[in-house]
Amino acid sequence: MTNTLETSANRLISSDRVEGTNVYNGQGDKVGSVDCVMLDKQQGKVAYAVMSFGGFLGIGEKRHPLPWQTLTYDEQKDGYVVNLTKDQLEKAPTLDRGDYDRLKDRVYGASVYSHYGQTPYWIPIA
Repeated sequence: MTNTLETSANRLISSDRVEGTNVYNGQGDKVGSVDCVMLDKQQGKVAYAVMSFGGFLGIGEKRHPLPWQTLTYDEQKDGYVVNLTKDQLEKAPTLDRGDYDRLKDRVYGASVYSHYGQTPYWIPIA
């Protein structure tokens, strides 16, 4: 018997299965992995995927908050794809480990969304 929750037709995924998922660029190179997913608990929206990038064994690793809509799930890769270059990621806004409260600051959040050319999740799209 097939577990219907495990089939690709299911559009829902548990956050614990997203965390640790690899992130690739458009050329198929691994650029990082999802460290955590940030949810707006009042609006019920996914605001960011915080991606860990670079470093070795956690040393020198950077964390980039990515607007959720910049990630596309690729079943073949069993991971997410972002259309970003390494240079774009290196110049992107970063967070220190555990500094996720910084994402509550709408000025900082707007700078993140602006860097990726996206409309902030809290602004209604007409």
